Amino acid sequence: MARRRKPKLAVWKFASCDGCQLTLLDCEDELLTLADELEIAYFLEASRAVVRGPYDLSLVEGSISTPEQVEQIREIRRQSRFLVTIGACATAGGIQALRNFADVRDFLEQVYARPEYIRTLEKSLPASAYVPVDFELRGCPIGKGPLLELISAFLNGRRPQIPNYSVCVECKRHGTVCVMVAQGTPCLGPITQAGCGALCPAYRRGCYGCFGPMETPNPHSLGNWLLARGMAAPDLVRLLRTFNAYAPAFKEAGERYAGIAEADRSG
Repeated sequence: MARRRKPKLAVWKFASCDGCQLTLLDCEDELLTLADELEIAYFLEASRAVVRGPYDLSLVEGSISTPEQVEQIREIRRQSRFLVTIGACATAGGIQALRNFADVRDFLEQVYARPEYIRTLEKSLPASAYVPVDFELRGCPIGKGPLLELISAFLNGRRPQIPNYSVCVECKRHGTVCVMVAQGTPCLGPITQAGCGALCPAYRRGCYGCFGPMETPNPHSLGNWLLARGMAAPDLVRLLRTFNAYAPAFKEAGERYAGIAEADRSG
């Protein structure tokens, strides 16, 4: 009987903190089951052993921030049957995308003694800015459950069942009191994709938007609501500009309220 060929899995790192790769390692017992179904061909966070491509499934962590990374992600795309970006950095540019709202040369001159030696791009962008991406798994970091669902869906030839509704739905399902209504705490839950289990509101903290915009967010409605209740426009900009600042919905809203803040300063 011919031996069944296991699909090859590759895990790649770009500009990131490694947190999403660690989520895969945190699967612990599930890794044994995965190893029976997949050949972990490339995963330098876990092993120096490398199996050459092409690969059936590539998981990409991190944003594209240097010219070399642009060429690397294009080569990974050529070698991958399915390419999935994992985490806020890979799907929206990450916290390092905050540099996209300024001149990166100013940062280089302040941080490095010889900035002329640094090769970097003007903007930190998600992989989808350079190559086609088959699926995006959100989070900062991604959750263990959604990651296992993604891999299970790949192995069974179906689309991953990842929620696209807001964190507010998770709060209601868990019986968590709304921190905005009860405490007046600013919260991005109404416009943020579920997936974390509404962790922060469970501890009476507002949602920070770790999983990025939900499917059909209305950040302007939320922003206007917060402004009407006393939040200053600069504080609203800072609320929107964290882990997913360059995700289109958050980016557009952040730029709008940054304009309001500038008009207030000028007026």
